[in-house]
Amino acid sequence: MPTISMFYGIVISLYFYDDERHKLPHIHAKYQGQEASFSILDGELLSGSIPVSKTRLVQAWIEIQRESLLADWNLAVSGLTPFPIDPLR
Repeated sequence: MPTISMFYGIVISLYFYDDERHKLPHIHAKYQGQEASFSILDGELLSGSIPVSKTRLVQAWIEIQRESLLADWNLAVSGLTPFPIDPLR
């Protein structure tokens, strides 16, 4: 699962083989041993949990980086390595 960004102690990874949500484009966010997955399309929490404050940061980052995230998703689905994406600052 390639790491594509890190910010405020949150590690963001992209793992497209996870078909838990019918191949919906999504990312995984890890924070202090907790993990959650979020839809790239709308930032919805799909599964898992991280603290609410960190969830909001991830959702804001998805909103800002949606275009880059979808491009990375398409690369990954095609078997190519996704590019790193700028962290939330």
